[in-house]
Amino acid sequence: MKFSFFSMPLHLPNENPSLAFKRDMDLIKLADDLGYDGFFVGEHHTAAWENIPSPELFLSKASAYAKRMQLGSSLVSLPFHHPFNVAERFAFLDHLTEGRAVLGVGPCSLPPDVKLYNIPSQDLNPMMRESLEIIDLLLTSDEPVSYSGKFWNIEDMFIQLKSYQQPRLPFATASVGSERSLEFASMYNMHIWSLALEITPPGAIHWSNQWKKVEELSNKLGTSPSKDDWRVVTYVHLAETTKQAWDEVEKAIERDIHEYFYVIGGHESWLVDQDQDPYSLTAKEIVESRNWIVGTPEDAIKKINEMNDKADGLGGLMFTTHEWTNQNAINNSLELFARYVMPEFKGHSKSIKKAWEITKNDRKNNKIPSLSSKESSPNLDKHKSNLYLNR
Repeated sequence: MKFSFFSMPLHLPNENPSLAFKRDMDLIKLADDLGYDGFFVGEHHTAAWENIPSPELFLSKASAYAKRMQLGSSLVSLPFHHPFNVAERFAFLDHLTEGRAVLGVGPCSLPPDVKLYNIPSQDLNPMMRESLEIIDLLLTSDEPVSYSGKFWNIEDMFIQLKSYQQPRLPFATASVGSERSLEFASMYNMHIWSLALEITPPGAIHWSNQWKKVEELSNKLGTSPSKDDWRVVTYVHLAETTKQAWDEVEKAIERDIHEYFYVIGGHESWLVDQDQDPYSLTAKEIVESRNWIVGTPEDAIKKINEMNDKADGLGGLMFTTHEWTNQNAINNSLELFARYVMPEFKGHSKSIKKAWEITKNDRKNNKIPSLSSKESSPNLDKHKSNLYLNR
């Protein structure tokens, strides 16, 4: 199982943005040092809290600090860009990262950004699909590409620098469970990021059943997306005790939802009960309805096992970055997860724990010798040690 990060990022609008970006860079380096598998950064142009406008610029600098992880966008709003520019810039980023780049794409999920660009909302998805079709052609074709579409027309365009990864760098997209989005992802063997919502939009497929639908769709399409590239998106904050974890983040969870997300997108998708007062929605209700994890490493292991069983196996989890508490507590949470949770799902501690069980069992059964024993050595003709060489 793999563990990566999705960073909008979310910064309070009353603070120094330059210092906030520096914290983001420090977080990426820490995640890389701790053994996480990827870090993905969003593109946003309005609404102040999410204030990185160019994920590829940000990631090109981040690649100097993070030497191992995948680095990608989450997501590039394709309707806002010419397809050639997206393809070329991410091919270049793939070289700068030596084959670690992932192009995450979407139609744009931030309503104020749509207002800024003045694009009819009904055009966003068709524009995204047309754009990615062109991007795929540009990245994989050995000849100049011509394309006549509803939104873009190109003639004899050719990318001189193809991506480092061949035949092209991987694509990714997010899904709340619509069959249309899962089919789109299946067409291009995308990495799929499923939001862990228990209360789904009308007609949406529950996160735990989305991979089954992907397999069904890919069989029809003749494609082969890998379950290893499937992530379920959640939030995680850990501390030494469950009470400490909640004390550190509870008020700020409610702050982010009530003061930011309600403003940019309304409150309907957050409510547990549509008749409730939106500002009565509590952090505990939010965490439960979205499979977020707040607690100890043991709480996290239990929750991830439950989610893994529910989905009949996960490719991994993607954690949304937050600033619910001070940076030391955030860093401590990342370290606790890396030290005590990741080994449970990557198998890194399995043999270590087995060795300790063997040792305890040997002590129980008096199989461990006393090194201070005065007894004579056994007859070497009858006793062969594990180091014995028959010469």
